[in-house]
Amino acid sequence: MSRTVLILGFEGVQALDVVGPFEVFTGASMYVTAQGVGDGYTVRVVLVGGAPVNTGTGLSLVADPLPDPHDPVDTVVLPGGFGTDAARRDPALIDWITAAAPGARRVVSVCTGAVLAAQAGLLDGCVATTHWAFAPQLAGEFPSVTVDPDPIFVRSSDKVWTAAGVTAGIDLALSLVEDDHGTEAAQTIARYLVMYLRRPGGQTQFAAPVWMPRARRTPIRDVQEAIEAEPGGAHSIAELARRAAMSPRHFTRVFTEEVGEAPGAYVERVRTEAARRQLEESDDTMTVIAARCGFGSAETLRRSFVRRLGISPDQYRRTFA
Repeated sequence: MSRTVLILGFEGVQALDVVGPFEVFTGASMYVTAQGVGDGYTVRVVLVGGAPVNTGTGLSLVADPLPDPHDPVDTVVLPGGFGTDAARRDPALIDWITAAAPGARRVVSVCTGAVLAAQAGLLDGCVATTHWAFAPQLAGEFPSVTVDPDPIFVRSSDKVWTAAGVTAGIDLALSLVEDDHGTEAAQTIARYLVMYLRRPGGQTQFAAPVWMPRARRTPIRDVQEAIEAEPGGAHSIAELARRAAMSPRHFTRVFTEEVGEAPGAYVERVRTEAARRQLEESDDTMTVIAARCGFGSAETLRRSFVRRLGISPDQYRRTFA
């Protein structure tokens, strides 16, 4: 028998959060049926009342009414979108998720669909991800959830998976197909969609440049501005402390309290952001960029990129230059 996949709809849903997983599961179903290698999927978009789903961009999708939450179901997909805030306040919707989740083999959230999963209590005590831009909001509103803004997707519990923003729903759906039907089936669908089966790096590489918080104390703000004005400068703790007219130990403590991270980590963050811009905008070699941004060597630059962005500078340039 085919596996039933229900993709939840609501007013203002993100179209690609729905259509992306839909294409993966239906494509996999056609593949395994043609190959005679297993059961496929029956994929349905469902919502309260069963009216057409009006997405945030105006695209309308045909939908079925919500089925009985106790009916057998393999996978429930909770998409996101600008309509998520209203959807989470709909008792009928949240009650259905809460009732359907125990009987489903797995529950999958995409983008801000993690808010629906959290509202239904499915992420309590779990690590979850969501779109990088909305990760602080999810963490602030649901303190029982440990939010990691970098992974493309993460297995939050034995039953629940959470994916990052928008296209990450495709990545997660491909991974689930691989679990169900093997790598060859998932790889075939990925090739058809012109996608990586496993894309390199996390979603931090796609995030906007990091906004550096401003310290309250003038000496610490002055140090921040000096670092940002000249990322490649010799910003040792001793030199930064001298600029702030403090002892190195006192400066490190005050800077960390004011800014939220140690001076050394802050310097590396600023240098990484500076290198990102130069990789996007210039044709300079890695050695030149590393020296200009204060990394000293191309290898040090590479290690910092992999640690902070999950991708090498060469891969970053090929993607974003």
